[in-house]
Amino acid sequence: MQLSRLEKLLEFLKNEPNDEFLQYALATEYLRLNETEKALQYYENLVINHPDYVGTYYHLGKLYEALNRIPDATSTYEKGMEVARQKRDNHAFSELQAVYREVTGWDEDDD
Repeated sequence: MQLSRLEKLLEFLKNEPNDEFLQYALATEYLRLNETEKALQYYENLVINHPDYVGTYYHLGKLYEALNRIPDATSTYEKGMEVARQKRDNHAFSELQAVYREVTGWDEDDD
């Protein structure tokens, strides 16, 4: 019997319960399977227990947007930009900044 990707990730997580990449992969897999609530739980758990895992902020913010939780998306992007800046992750910062500007309606031509 071949295990599904989700089953494999859950097995790996049993051996490494604090592995942030596995938690992130599970959140992403649940999202791919349209199990939004489970994806949300894993993403939110990551920002609480592994706040330096920068990749979470973009995807959690996008999920909040999809759920029409715009204030949550905005604050997630803000926190993510802060973490990315502290980690000197310019790529993640610019991605977060772009979606933040999009969701807040910020326009570079505004004064």
